[in-house]
Amino acid sequence: MTTASASNNQLPKNFDPKTAEKKWYSYWIENNFFHAKRDPDKQPFTIVIPPPNVTGKLHLGHALDTTLQDIITRAKRMQGYSTLFLPGMDHAGIATQARVEANLREEGISRYDLGREKFLEKVWEWKYVYADAIREQWEKLGLALDYSRERFTMDEGFSRAVREVFVRLYEKGLIYRGKRIINWDPAARTALSDIEVIYKEVKGALHHMRYPLADGSGYIEVATTRPETMLGDTAVAVHPDDERYKHLIGKTVILPIVGREIPIIADEYVDPEFGSGAVKITPAHDPNDFEIGLRHNLPQIIVMDETATMNEMAGPYKGLDRFACRKQIIKDLTEQGVMFKIEEHIHQVGHSERSDAVVEPYLSTQWFVRMQPLADAALAHAAGEDSVKFVPERFKQTYLRWIENIRDWCISRQLWWGHRIPAWYCDDCESETVSREDVNVCPKCGSARVRQDEDVLDTWFSSALWPFATLGWPEETEDLKYFYPTNVLVTGYDIIFFWVARMIFSALEFTGQKPFEHVLIHGIIRDSEGRKMSKSLGNGVDPMEVIEKYGADALRFTLATGNSPGNDQRFYWEKVEASRNFANKIWNASRFALMNLEGFRYEDIDLSGNLSVPDKWILSRLQETIADVTRLIDSFEFGEAGRLLYNFIWDDLCDWYIEMAKLPLYGDDEQAKRTTQSVLVTVLDQTLRLLHPFMPFMTEEIWQALPHKGESISVAAWPTPDKQYIWPEAMDEMALLVDVIRSVRNVRAEVNVPLSKKIELLIKAGDHNVLERLKRGEEYIVRFCNPEKLVIDTDLAVPEKAMSAVVTGAELFLPLAGLIDIEQEVKRLEKELAALNGEVERIEKKLANQGFISKAPAKVVEEEKAKLADYADKREKVLARLAELKA
Repeated sequence: MTTASASNNQLPKNFDPKTAEKKWYSYWIENNFFHAKRDPDKQPFTIVIPPPNVTGKLHLGHALDTTLQDIITRAKRMQGYSTLFLPGMDHAGIATQARVEANLREEGISRYDLGREKFLEKVWEWKYVYADAIREQWEKLGLALDYSRERFTMDEGFSRAVREVFVRLYEKGLIYRGKRIINWDPAARTALSDIEVIYKEVKGALHHMRYPLADGSGYIEVATTRPETMLGDTAVAVHPDDERYKHLIGKTVILPIVGREIPIIADEYVDPEFGSGAVKITPAHDPNDFEIGLRHNLPQIIVMDETATMNEMAGPYKGLDRFACRKQIIKDLTEQGVMFKIEEHIHQVGHSERSDAVVEPYLSTQWFVRMQPLADAALAHAAGEDSVKFVPERFKQTYLRWIENIRDWCISRQLWWGHRIPAWYCDDCESETVSREDVNVCPKCGSARVRQDEDVLDTWFSSALWPFATLGWPEETEDLKYFYPTNVLVTGYDIIFFWVARMIFSALEFTGQKPFEHVLIHGIIRDSEGRKMSKSLGNGVDPMEVIEKYGADALRFTLATGNSPGNDQRFYWEKVEASRNFANKIWNASRFALMNLEGFRYEDIDLSGNLSVPDKWILSRLQETIADVTRLIDSFEFGEAGRLLYNFIWDDLCDWYIEMAKLPLYGDDEQAKRTTQSVLVTVLDQTLRLLHPFMPFMTEEIWQALPHKGESISVAAWPTPDKQYIWPEAMDEMALLVDVIRSVRNVRAEVNVPLSKKIELLIKAGDHNVLERLKRGEEYIVRFCNPEKLVIDTDLAVPEKAMSAVVTGAELFLPLAGLIDIEQEVKRLEKELAALNGEVERIEKKLANQGFISKAPAKVVEEEKAKLADYADKREKVLARLAELKA
């Protein structure tokens, strides 16, 4: 424990963020302030960082996400919790592999040239480089992370957890291998889960074709948006109750180009109202057709390979890209008279979230998680009183809708980077073995000819275990017992399906507990025009660039105060500048305080003396602020908490209390000076603690310079409101003084009289109680209103020509004779009136011109109307002022 006086701790003229950030982050880390301890006497509080991908720099969304987590963590640590903010990173299978492959291509190398092991060495090299870069960015943001517990989704312990989960699910029959239509990314050559597919509206075409009946009696009409898949058709389906086609059920048609004879079948899936009421069935290239094919035992003919190039089953189109094949087939079928109509068709087309390639529904052997039993458990938990709480609550419905409409999850990916599927196949007896340990000998026949599955697991399979695997699961570690379940997960609404839902059902299945108490959902950061930030638009903002220019505190405060749970926010450089100006305001106020605390020690703080009205008022306002900020942070309303702190510091503390404190500080009454110093140190100390989670670096710098007790503000106790320092009467009295001073300043501004010019001020109190309050505050009225003559009474003669203002309990009068030269002011106002009349007349003529109204953009017309209203309002005020002066 250390204490400090203000004797030699003067602050420099300007705050230097770069120096402070480096100095204090090193100090925090070296002193283990962020190291979490399992203290049985303390309540644990845990946040696991959503692990960023090791694919590159952190973006502004990461900065928002981690800033909110850090605000919570720092506040909870100061509130006395044993706090763990656990860092870690995600291997990000497809994203990372794609980046490394792109780098290799620039060198003229493919992963196949290197082979699996050498390629993985390259990816690990990449991981180490970018992991260091991410840690550096965490440091610059000021995150209070416990690096001793840092995890990676492919570290040894985490990999063991992933295998354990896979094996347990397999043993329960919840993981299976089978042929299914999956979402295939032909660019990345891998399967995608449903939620890795982004649907975009595309202007396509609906192609109408006539398939001839095999008996020559006519044809049946079908339509498709993907004519290249007709090469894999194995049936035409109609509804069993459709009278138009009942006589055709059981007959066959000849598939054009291929010449294959395929049956006409009846299936209730077919909508007789859509199109012709007959649909072509391609079981290997459409998920609905696949299900129909299973019901009718239809062949599954795959007509393209993994790169979406037509294969040998495509006959004459072998070797063509799928879209080139589409063009050629349209041409050929049109010439043959088979394709008789093509109409424009706007529809939603799936694209790969990673590569942006058009996703191909593709028949493939993959590994799946049988989701229904897991979803049922999640739904049952959601219905209970102890369920995970979503903030805002509306996002629970988003989560539930996805869980209620769950489909089996395709978890295998045709990649090399990731958790390799722990399944081995015997080449002799063809058995399949799933094991926690590597298999070298077939357990069925003893053969050594076993090979591991080539595929890896979907990245989200391992990320789903993040809240408990990071704490040591499947081992019953001390950390798991103490810090789990975690308390808050902070994440964006865009990954509720990808990640949040999967963490919940995984935690319920493997730990029997929810993974976290609250899920705090935030929106995305858009540019100043409301557009999503993207490379293509070139509107992205690098948080490190913002920190370089304005400092981490300014960025953090901007992100926090621009945020309300669940909603998007816009990024404005002007707001960062305003946050920097706020930091400067606090800095200058603290410098002033320190200049007036010479020799004052922490032990000298004494609030038992004769407190002035401003002293009592600022201490009362502090208690209110402590209560409100604590409540708002606890309810995740960081924007409101930040704005409340801003107003308290800028308005109450800096603009009012510090200005009023100059009277005793510069006066001759030593006891009054000591009391004011005590109040000033107390209020600054407590306010800095409240602000610390938002602006950790500057608050530490100032706090260390102030008289204080303790090693760091980051582990100082969080303020708690104290009722003995709340004086309602003093707050009312101060409100009256502020009202009087502000009203006089407004009158001065209205008639352009500077504060330096002395005036006559008459204040008529409404009753004796108000009179006493005003008399007690007379020195402040004199100091801030600068009257040459001040009269305060319940009964006074009101001058005929005077400016007036009304405040609660009193009236103010400022005789015009002492304020202005009435004759000169009338002349000035008449000149201003003439100018305003001219502007009003000009715009009225413009708006009466139909040519202007009809040709000008609506925005320009509205701007002119707004100008007219503004000029008219100003004219009314000038007319009213002239009437007063001429009366």
